[in-house]
Amino acid sequence: MKPIAHMENDLDTKFGIPRQSGLVEELLGTVVFEPEYRDEQALRGLEAFSHIWLLWEFSEAKRDTWSPTVRPPRLGGNTRMGVFATRSPFRPNPIGLSCVKFIGVQRDPQKGNVLRVGGVDLKNGTPIYDIKPYLSYTDCHPEATGGFTDETARQTLSVVIPSDLEQKIPPFQRKALYGILSQDPRPSYQQDPERIYGMSYGGSDIRFRVSNGRVMVVEVEAD
Repeated sequence: MKPIAHMENDLDTKFGIPRQSGLVEELLGTVVFEPEYRDEQALRGLEAFSHIWLLWEFSEAKRDTWSPTVRPPRLGGNTRMGVFATRSPFRPNPIGLSCVKFIGVQRDPQKGNVLRVGGVDLKNGTPIYDIKPYLSYTDCHPEATGGFTDETARQTLSVVIPSDLEQKIPPFQRKALYGILSQDPRPSYQQDPERIYGMSYGGSDIRFRVSNGRVMVVEVEAD
């Protein structure tokens, strides 16, 4: 197999990427097809769907070996679970699966037809191997159980960005940034309220600390 497309968005590093697709609907991305797949006929009928599946590669988690167990961050990084009972990127084959909101097809003069999507959980440059429509009549299972994730669901955090720092962030990027930070991008096992974390987002270095259920942005600087 070979990639048919790649993701373009404002997240250049793994830190800060939402842990699942759909958690931050405001986080937008663009699916850019490789030259040989820029045929508009391949997109015929796609506009009728509200969501699509992306099959992609954990391109920064490739390994020559694999482990039958992993430590899910949701469990604090200390408890081992079977790799097939998790969505860990460290898998026998580094394949990711995301359901994203399909916003529409746009025509780019250099890149051809591209797909605008929302609620992404892929970093900038992620290779994409296939695209399939989400089918509500069969893909939606309201009665489904979520295993250990049902017991460890995180609460969203409040986010405070001082006005002088918020002004350094382009208006079209602000909602997504608030959404990303509200999901608490820290590893689950790190709870130091004095520690300052940093993430790259949209060309800026965002620094913040977390205390008492609140994210406080303390610095915004251009990368």
